[in-house]
Amino acid sequence: MIGRINGQLLEKNPPQITIDVQGLGYEIDVPMSTFYNLPASGEKVSLYTHQIVREDGHYLYGFGSEAERAAFRQLLKISGIGARTALAVLSGMSVGELAHAVTMQEVGRLIKVPGIGKKTAERLLLELRDRLPKFSGGGTPSVGAGETPLSSSSDILNALLALGYSEREALAAMKTLPVDASVSDGIRAALKLLSKS
Repeated sequence: MIGRINGQLLEKNPPQITIDVQGLGYEIDVPMSTFYNLPASGEKVSLYTHQIVREDGHYLYGFGSEAERAAFRQLLKISGIGARTALAVLSGMSVGELAHAVTMQEVGRLIKVPGIGKKTAERLLLELRDRLPKFSGGGTPSVGAGETPLSSSSDILNALLALGYSEREALAAMKTLPVDASVSDGIRAALKLLSKS
C-alpha cells in the first residue's frame, strides 16, 4: 500500500495530477480541496495517498491532509459510495463542513453533490455520525502555495465534468466567473455556485 508520496509536480489536469518520483510518474486523483492548494508545476509536493487495486487497474488518490484521507476512507466504507463519489463530496465541501453537515444532519447539503441522492445522503449521515471523531479535524493541506492565474476555462470545465456535473450545469456556472480567474479559483467559485443551486 502506498501511504504517502513525495516528488515533483509534473502536470495538473483537474482532478488528476502527475507526480514524478525519481523518474516514475504517478497519476493521482485528488479532491478539489487538495487541488486548490497545490504548488505550481515543477515544484516539490507531498501528499497522503490511498491506493485502490481492482481487476481493471491500480488507482491512487492523493490528499493534502491526513484528515481528508481519513474522511475519504470513511466515505468508502458506506454502501453505494465509490471513490469518484467520495472525491466529489470532498471537492464540494471541506472536511470541517462535512463534519458539520453530519453533526447537524443536513441532508440538503449533501444532495447538492453530484451522484448523491436523498437515500444515499441519509445513509451517509447516519453511518458517518459514529465515525465523526476520526476525521472532524480540518487541517490545512501541506502541499504548498497556490498557482499563478491562468485563463484556462477548459481545465475548469473538465474538472466540473469529472466531478459529475452535466455540461449544461458546468457551462452555466462558468459564465459567472471572471475572465482572469485561475483554474483553482474558478473551480472553487463554480463549485460554490453549483452547491447553492
